[in-house]
Amino acid sequence: MRHSILMDCPLPTSFSSTSHSFFLFVLVLLLNTCLHLPNPAVALAEDSSSSIISRFQQYLQIDTAQPSPRYQEAADFLISQAKSIGLESQSIEFVDGKPLVLLKWAGSNPTLPSILLYSHTDVVPVEQHKWAYPAFGAHLDSHGNIYARGSQDMKCVGMQYLEAVRRLKSSGYQPIRSIYLSFAPDEEIGGHDGAEKFSASDIFKTMNVGIVLDEGLASPTENYRPFYAERSPWWLVIKANGAPGHGAKLYDNSAMENLLKSIESVRRFRASQFDLVKSGLKEEGEVISVNMVFLKAGTPSPTGFVMNLQPSEAEAGFDIRIPPTADPEALERRIAEEWAPVSRNMTYQFKQKNTVYDNFGKPLLTKTDDSNPWWILLEEAVRKANGKLGKPEVFPAATDSRYFRLQGLPAIGFSPMANTPILLHDHNEFLNKAEYLKGIEIYESIIKVYASYVEHASNEVTKDEL
Repeated sequence: MRHSILMDCPLPTSFSSTSHSFFLFVLVLLLNTCLHLPNPAVALAEDSSSSIISRFQQYLQIDTAQPSPRYQEAADFLISQAKSIGLESQSIEFVDGKPLVLLKWAGSNPTLPSILLYSHTDVVPVEQHKWAYPAFGAHLDSHGNIYARGSQDMKCVGMQYLEAVRRLKSSGYQPIRSIYLSFAPDEEIGGHDGAEKFSASDIFKTMNVGIVLDEGLASPTENYRPFYAERSPWWLVIKANGAPGHGAKLYDNSAMENLLKSIESVRRFRASQFDLVKSGLKEEGEVISVNMVFLKAGTPSPTGFVMNLQPSEAEAGFDIRIPPTADPEALERRIAEEWAPVSRNMTYQFKQKNTVYDNFGKPLLTKTDDSNPWWILLEEAVRKANGKLGKPEVFPAATDSRYFRLQGLPAIGFSPMANTPILLHDHNEFLNKAEYLKGIEIYESIIKVYASYVEHASNEVTKDEL
């Protein structure tokens, strides 16, 4: 631009001192004006980014916190976005009042297994007085951080799917495989009325899904974190029984004494597992975690508890998480023989006990080697988008991916948030807008690579192989 102005304004061959000064003034004025002219491409990009962030904020501002999520408002918003992009859409209720939004971008070869981009719409509750900004205000601060519940878990991913598809459609790209986007309810309370029913439905069977992408975690480093498995939750309650007695008497096998022995046994096991993590021998998701979540004992009184009476019952609750690489039978033997032995008048029950095996008896994990083309394609796509992928991990908690892995499907947990503190379920959850926009580029690359993949794909190839 600067060169063209000089070329369009040839210098005169002779002029006076006054003319010289005037010419210089005009030349400087023209250059200054030109340098401040808006670049159409830059202005368009800025406007596009602004619109993208605005749409993200709109989704975040819908309060879908448990236990009373505004599901219908979220569904209406998502369907309106689908219509603006030109996607097929439907709202499905496996349970009244809990819509699952399903969007479709039809591929040119619908016989090939499809791509499912999965997300959930609900979020966990907030303690608003512990937040710097309104949790559903989607406040954008001067550093570009967007504060909102769901900014990391996982409304970011759902909207990044939509924005990536919007870009691909605008570019004229036509997928070979069909692409589905699903926005499900209730993940934060177990997914039983959402992903669990969806994955077992006739609707899901007709989709012929070949690969599922679901949520992952933020990464404090420059490497994105992919997850090929997750730990299954076992929620265990151990109960001890014994004769009630005077608070001053020493009894053998009192309820409290026996429960404390169990708690100490659990504590030693927990420490042994934690030591493996602290020493660097294993990642957090690769060990069995045990955390006591409640302790219940004592005889209530109007002023608190009776102090001179030993209780006849005492119980404790434990949140146990088991990776698919562990031996669940060995753990249950440990519970029966060491943590709650009948010989000490103890019993136990599971409030929840999820399997570590799929419906075909295989461990609930997705392969991350050359035998799984979807993993190889993910690595390729992230690299093409100038991203860095860390080594595959076991997700330390539970996600809805387990319901798809139960069906024998490969599922990869992946949330493109690098250089970001892990704040899911935390106060002041936020995501920087630059990381959010970069994540859209990452998904654009992944979707294009996945939906264009046809090598070795045929009706004879099983979903396991894909």
